[in-house]
Amino acid sequence: MDGIVQLQRQLVDYNASLFHEGFLDDQFNQLQQLQDESNPDFVVEVVTLFFEDADRLLNELTKALGQPSIDFKRLDAHVHQLKGSSSSIGAQRVHRVCISFRNSCEEQNVEGCLKNLQQVKHEYSLVKSKLETLFRMEQQVLAAGGSVSR
Repeated sequence: MDGIVQLQRQLVDYNASLFHEGFLDDQFNQLQQLQDESNPDFVVEVVTLFFEDADRLLNELTKALGQPSIDFKRLDAHVHQLKGSSSSIGAQRVHRVCISFRNSCEEQNVEGCLKNLQQVKHEYSLVKSKLETLFRMEQQVLAAGGSVSR
């Protein structure tokens, strides 16, 4: 039983660190509250859709910024989508970089866009890794016979 309690404590501490370090905001809590016994994988499913969408959008952004003539309206539309989807799961740091990225698009600042692209890729890879770790920890608690509080 001590092992389960220790795993649960580690999970709670890790979850709290994601908020404290600004990776996640309250929107993620709200997402978790929508999960119940009838849909136990809701959060993982929604976040997985975010990962797929973000990967696609980051590829589109990379391609668009590699063109000799950059379509800033199209670029901004992709950033706007990423901003919205990151906000909907509570990926706060990704969302913040997208705001700056959109400003660079509006100013048609190629250098700023390239810098923001690298920053958003970095923040995305961090939050993806952190969420994957969180989900693994939740599975360990459940596999050990414990419960995960929301």
